[in-house]
Amino acid sequence: MKKSILFFLLISSLGFSQQKNVKISNLPPKTEDSTFPVISYPENPMVENKINTFLQVDELEYVPNSGSNPFKLVSTGTTSYSNYIYFYSWEKLETPKNILSIGLDGEASGAYPEGFSDWKNFDLRTGNFINAQDLFQSGSVKAVENILQQKVKKRVDDYLKELKSQKNRTEETEEQIGMYEGCFTEQSLDDIRYHFGKDKITFVAGRCSNHAMRALDDLDSHEIEIPYKDLDKYWSSYAKNLISGSEKIDKTSFRNKLYKGKIDGKYPITVLIKRFYPDSDHSGMSSFNAEYWYDKSKKLIKWDGQLKGNHISITENDRYDDATSQWIPRALVEAEMKGRTITGTWQDYKTKKYLTLELEEL
Repeated sequence: MKKSILFFLLISSLGFSQQKNVKISNLPPKTEDSTFPVISYPENPMVENKINTFLQVDELEYVPNSGSNPFKLVSTGTTSYSNYIYFYSWEKLETPKNILSIGLDGEASGAYPEGFSDWKNFDLRTGNFINAQDLFQSGSVKAVENILQQKVKKRVDDYLKELKSQKNRTEETEEQIGMYEGCFTEQSLDDIRYHFGKDKITFVAGRCSNHAMRALDDLDSHEIEIPYKDLDKYWSSYAKNLISGSEKIDKTSFRNKLYKGKIDGKYPITVLIKRFYPDSDHSGMSSFNAEYWYDKSKKLIKWDGQLKGNHISITENDRYDDATSQWIPRALVEAEMKGRTITGTWQDYKTKKYLTLELEEL
């Protein structure tokens, strides 16, 4: 308990004002449907570049400086998932000095329009996206997920008691009761949204309702606020240094990292590791999605990869063949990860020609 109090006093004494040197403005061309943040951090251009690259590639499927309108794909529904995405506003949150948390609000229109709120959190020492999994000791992840599940379940159960206590319940109330009784309350750090605050972290779990039932969902998303000091025994050393304002940078996971390197020693490329799917069947094999682009052409190319130990296998697909109902590969990658570097081969699927691949974490 004494250590927990000392840790909390340490982070409180640092002054949690936002980084005065970090400025956020609107990415042009700004419209009412395209209000998106762009970061300015003159004292650390590398961090500025990494954060802006991540945001624009991840959210807009746009490589910075690759065209006059970064919103072309999301505003015309020609993203890889064929959705229209509108960004209405953003907010910079008050956080510990090493952290940049940005809230995004907008609407996605696929089969039906759906409003969304999301948060992106970055380490201002490195420019890296902050993964929830990296914040906790490996042996504590399940404990933290259980805490979140219990808090969501209590919120749902308390509201259920209130609904069931009503006399002369309406048909709408009965529908609400059925919805909340069937609510999925299990939580995973792989999926949950979250953001940092002055002295607490807020996890935002998905709502109980589907789109058709949303009008009945009085609870909506579940915002679970937990003071930093209450998670002291679960934090990883990375999280403790991050929150306390320390300049010590610990190693973090592979997911959501940017890499830079070359194919064949002469074609510069940049890679963004995106969605990561941990080993679920105890085979030691994890999978991930990534996107890369040649720095000259700046066109996004998708990778589907697998990671086992330090070995990476990647398929780069060319097109989908309707006749055979399968993807036709363009290239295959086999590589080894060692520290901050990835080295291996990129093989052209048609010609079978091998080219070297060399990448280093930015």
